[in-house]
Parts: sequence; C-alpha cells; structure tokens
Amino acid sequence: MVFYFKARPESGDYTIFMGLDKFENEELIKYGFPEDIWFHVDKMSSAHVYVRLHRGQTIDGMSEGLLEDCAQLVKANSIQGNKVNNIDVVYTPWSNLKKTASMDVGQVGFHNSKMVRTVRVEKRINEIVNRLNKTKVERKPDLKAEREAVNAAERAERKQQLREKKRREELERLDKERQAELRSYKGLMVAENMTSNKHVASGSKSLQELEEDFM
Repeated sequence: MVFYFKARPESGDYTIFMGLDKFENEELIKYGFPEDIWFHVDKMSSAHVYVRLHRGQTIDGMSEGLLEDCAQLVKANSIQGNKVNNIDVVYTPWSNLKKTASMDVGQVGFHNSKMVRTVRVEKRINEIVNRLNKTKVERKPDLKAEREAVNAAERAERKQQLREKKRREELERLDKERQAELRSYKGLMVAENMTSNKHVASGSKSLQELEEDFM
C-alpha cells in the first residue's frame, strides 16, 4: 500500500507519497523516478517520504512551502521523531539512493553524500500535518508497470527526436546539394557566355575588311 498526499496548492501541483512499510519502501526505492526526492528523519526510524517534481525540475527548484510539507510529513511518521523537537530531516534525489545486497529490506545508503541535504524541523506543526492528512489517498499501484510505462514513453520520445534530427539533417544535405548545383550552373553559364563572346569577336570583320569586300 502506498499513501498519496497533495502538497499545498500555492506550491503547485505536487504529489507527496510514502510506503506503508519497509516492503513498500523497497519497491519505491527500486522503481523510483528521476524526478523523485526522498526524505527521511536523520538518525531515526521513519517513513520514507517522496515528492515527485515536475519533469526537468531539480531539487534546487523546490519551494520552501513544498519542502516544509515534506519535512513535516516525515517527522509526523517517525515514532521517535514525532515526539521530540529540533530534529533533522535529510533529503536527496532518488537517483542518489544506493542499495546493496547486504542491506536489509527498506534500508538505503547514498552514492554521493555531498548530494544529501538537511533541513531542521523545530517542532510538529499540526496545521500542516492535518491539512496533508485530509488529502490522503491509499492505493496499491503496480510500481514496476508504472516505471516500465514511463521508460517505454521515454524511448519512444527519444526515437521520435532521433527521426526528427535525421530528417532535418537530410533536408540540410539536400539544400546544400541544390545550392552547390546552382553555383555550378551559374558558373557554367558564365563560362559559356565568355566563350560565345570570343567566337563572335573572332568571327567579326573589321570595318576596313568590310570596305575591301565592298570594293
């Protein structure tokens, strides 16, 4: 089971989600999207919370309001973290999550620790948590199928872009050939004109020669 929440409207159309338990967390780790940002309470047990950014958006493009919603939700879903103030929440792009065979189910590490950010949460803000919980929807998605569908769509888009690129290159090649033919044709016409003028000049008689013929 995966729980879905809607972020505050003023932050934009964003979906925040988390798994029911460590097994769903494992699936979310495995079939995440490049646009996903992962959240967890630092050094404490907590839910794995994600927000899916818009395509092309990066972690730097997250608004403070969206970041606060995610941090409050992950704090509220930590048994220990929900009881204390001044906790740290770490977050990083899904692509930075590292999973090895030796790790327990639902456990993750990081490929690059420099890509992990931290936000301090002073206390639980019930207004935010209650607002998020009112948008809560439970679903049991086929995460693998969703990921494969996106992969297929991306492959189709790349193929289309490649076809368009080849088409543009072919049109450019044909245009260059036409331009070269025009230049060659113009050069040929100039050369023929020069040759014709020489023939006319060589075939013309001088005035004296014409007078002599007349005599």
